[in-house]
Amino acid sequence: MFLTAGTLAAIPGIRHGFFTRGALPSLGAGGSIYQGLNCGFGSADDAETVRANRGRAMAALGVPAAALATLYQVHSAKALIIDDPAQAEGQRADALVTNTPGVTLGILTADCSPLLFCDPQAGVIGAAHAGWKGARFGVALATIRAMESLGARRNHICAAIGPTIGPASYEVGPEFPAHFLSETAGNARFFLRPPGAARAYFDLPGYLEAQLRGLGLLGVVNLREDTVSDADRFFSYRRSVLSKEPDYGRLLSAIVLGGEPREGI
Repeated sequence: MFLTAGTLAAIPGIRHGFFTRGALPSLGAGGSIYQGLNCGFGSADDAETVRANRGRAMAALGVPAAALATLYQVHSAKALIIDDPAQAEGQRADALVTNTPGVTLGILTADCSPLLFCDPQAGVIGAAHAGWKGARFGVALATIRAMESLGARRNHICAAIGPTIGPASYEVGPEFPAHFLSETAGNARFFLRPPGAARAYFDLPGYLEAQLRGLGLLGVVNLREDTVSDADRFFSYRRSVLSKEPDYGRLLSAIVLGGEPREGI
């Protein structure tokens, strides 16, 4: 039902998951488009089905459904510090940070990168949504700085990059590389042009991994799971466009201080 990152999974008192589509029946309004664990109210799926899916995900982490905090994500570099899930509701931002046990930080994606963070010594966690804009504008750094304001230290923070559109799937237009090459010519390594290809392909998770490692964190894990190529496990905006589908589901990634796994979910 969900994937984990080894470094985060090894930390006592922390629960996290990069949720997949799972093996749930198609209950939503769009049939197979939303087959599985669609957790995005931004989709056109039935709202009660989405709410039930979120509840299933929280049950798998051993926390109440009401513990989940999510944002109105806008591809920004804004991080919000909360101690109650209600503080995140409707807020336009792309990262959440807390040191309050039980508050579950959630990020919704469908090709963008979900990033989860933890400083186990300070008892501070973070979660961020990083598309190419958020990655370039510094949402990862904003998350870390928010964590530091609660007592975290960079060299104690572990980070994980969840399922993301992979470098073999992310074809970009001719003007796109300039956004990153203007930062440094070294970013050229994140753009690949296969033999005979008319356009380059961008390695978003690779770019984020290098960015995070450059910030001096204790550890960085990149799951290297491609959302586009694995339709059985992941929702994907790009795949929906290529397949001419009218909509797509959203994947949930979440982290919480405390919580116990439950059986039978």
